[in-house]
Amino acid sequence: MMDLQFTRHRRLRQTANMRALVRETFLRKEDLIYPIFVVEGENVRNEVSSMPGVFQLSIDQLKGEMDEVVSLGIKAVILFGVPKEKDATGTGAYHEHGIVQEGTRFIKEHYPEILVIADTCLCEYTDHGHCGVVDHGDVLNDPSLKLLAQTAVSQAKAGADIIAPSNMMDGFVAAIRAGLDEAGFEHIPIMSYAVKYASSFYGPFRDAADSTPQFGDRKTYQMDPANRREALREAQSDMEEGADFLIVKPALSYLDIIRDVRNQFNAPIVAYNVSGEYSMVKAAAINGWIDEEKLVMEKLTSMKRAGADLIITYHAKDAARWIEKSL
Repeated sequence: MMDLQFTRHRRLRQTANMRALVRETFLRKEDLIYPIFVVEGENVRNEVSSMPGVFQLSIDQLKGEMDEVVSLGIKAVILFGVPKEKDATGTGAYHEHGIVQEGTRFIKEHYPEILVIADTCLCEYTDHGHCGVVDHGDVLNDPSLKLLAQTAVSQAKAGADIIAPSNMMDGFVAAIRAGLDEAGFEHIPIMSYAVKYASSFYGPFRDAADSTPQFGDRKTYQMDPANRREALREAQSDMEEGADFLIVKPALSYLDIIRDVRNQFNAPIVAYNVSGEYSMVKAAAINGWIDEEKLVMEKLTSMKRAGADLIITYHAKDAARWIEKSL
């Protein structure tokens, strides 16, 4: 053989144990946050047509879901509410007996060790489907802040461990932090949807949460998918206003943004593996085009590799099973 000089990288790939020994990125059950859609009514367990395996659940159906979550070793859930009635100002979002508040009380009473993260927004509760107060077709920033802070406080009173505001109004973290502090909830952290793009990947979620805008779109408050530097400005503002976690949403097409935010900030970074990303995988798996387990685990690992500490994902239950199997 010729006298060649080269590095033998394959030495560290020879066996499964060797590959495990030098593996750099790990996905744990503790990294997963499972989204749950809670609806008003009784005996409701509606599968979301565009999200196979994901259900809208009434409070009386939560026990079975939570028993499974606990048995799988998942430590945190994020609750989204689907009310029966909606109005112009999203009253159900901040009502003492709103659906997220009632779902939170149920989980904390029966599963006190589980962390409950409350999604804090108005879009599921407004009859126009936007994330704030609307006047003549415009989504008003500052009047919306008061209602968002009111929502956060009501969720904290119900027992939420973490407040997760997703509305993308300017100043929302500052308003919510002030509202929580004034109400005696200085200890409740804020998991901010700091970097949330006006993405086409949200369609199935809007089916699940019944939150499709009735006019226009959300491009005046959610970010342009073409922008990268803007993400750091948004995250910086939220950190300065008191955010404890930073969410990047969506995740899969925005791994570069997750890495940018990770490099810039020391707070825990959360990747939101959104509904469209989930549904594409499910559709391909149902058609037999992919190996679902291998693809999902590769996808979630890529989010950890990009810099995420935690992942909100509809795959959480399956991923927890696959992680357990690999131990």
